Amino acid sequence: MLVAAHGRVEPWARATAMAGCRLLAVIPPAASPDALDTAPCGNAILLDEAGADEERLQAWIARIRRDAELGRRGAVVSTSLASLDRMAAGLLDPAVEPLCDPSDEDRAVAIRHATAPRSARLHDVNKGQGTARLQQLSEEVGRIASVLAALSEDEAAAAAVAAATGPEAAGEKIDAGFIRSIIRARRLRDHFFRSELFADPAWDMILDLMAARVEKQRVAVSSLCIAAAVPPTTALRWIKTLCDQGVFVRMSDPEDGRRVFIELSEDAAVSMEAYLKSARRIATLNV
Repeated sequence: MLVAAHGRVEPWARATAMAGCRLLAVIPPAASPDALDTAPCGNAILLDEAGADEERLQAWIARIRRDAELGRRGAVVSTSLASLDRMAAGLLDPAVEPLCDPSDEDRAVAIRHATAPRSARLHDVNKGQGTARLQQLSEEVGRIASVLAALSEDEAAAAAVAAATGPEAAGEKIDAGFIRSIIRARRLRDHFFRSELFADPAWDMILDLMAARVEKQRVAVSSLCIAAAVPPTTALRWIKTLCDQGVFVRMSDPEDGRRVFIELSEDAAVSMEAYLKSARRIATLNV
């Protein structure tokens, strides 16, 4: 049972039916978030940013985040890629299920997560709810994050890092051009093979963030979603998980609190630099 606010109703009606739920009420875009106080008591709220003015949109996001954090109801927030950066702070909140240019399947999966018992979501957001694709996604993100985190603990990995960062490697520099060439080579595969054969959004985003770090550039969430080379909703879920795992770090824009920039954590950056130096020694180009 759901309360829908803002935006298009038909796609949400289809998705709620797919998820085995129903819409209890639709709150018009011009309404204040206080309308939730008199609306039917659904166990999740859907916020589609279409049709909301900027000030009212931020008020809605603040309200549904507060309700979700207090355990009153789950929250699904949907936006377009064009509006993603102004919504980024709310979309990456742990209490929110994020969507960007979603399909009906994306909406249905998010609704199942948002309406799952709160205790189950705290332990495993996919248990009994997610599709096989999302289960695989979660496992792969966890694997990559664990490997990166283990670099400082595993003796063999630590030795590799030491070899790539020791005195003999002190003069070596990883330039952005080298990293960008790896990214271009990865994208070149899409011209010869179906892109889904090589979908590896975590690695594509890590490469993009490493290049931006070398160039001393900040990366917005929308830009990182594009770099992931997967649907934006999938990219958002990877970004949230990698932030939770400590591989990525969220940085608020000091000039606009709604915008969020993503960076590699220091540990991840050290590991990437060591990897790239090692890879350059054994191959002209590692893809």
